[in-house]
Amino acid sequence: MRPDLLLALPLLLAACTSPIADTLARDAAKSAVNPVIAARFPGIPLEPATNCIIDNASAGEIVQLATLAGSGANDAATRIVLDIAQRPDTIRCIATEGLPVLLNTL
Repeated sequence: MRPDLLLALPLLLAACTSPIADTLARDAAKSAVNPVIAARFPGIPLEPATNCIIDNASAGEIVQLATLAGSGANDAATRIVLDIAQRPDTIRCIATEGLPVLLNTL
């Protein structure tokens, strides 16, 4: 993702609450979540786990993660992702969505 777009993202998100803005924010947030999942939870299927993290994040957390996108697995993104990952609904989601993918790779 382009750095200039990342800098403008919070302003764009604050300016509108359309489904397009939500999709942009979620996609950008996934860029911040993926490296954290890959580093902290090796072996867990990346796409389902990332989707579960994003689906269980608050709007504020998604915006925070979106602004951190492009900086890799940094401390701020790691803290947010680990906080979301510990929630019961997130754990349930990862078990439901990620486990079948993991078992199919064995």
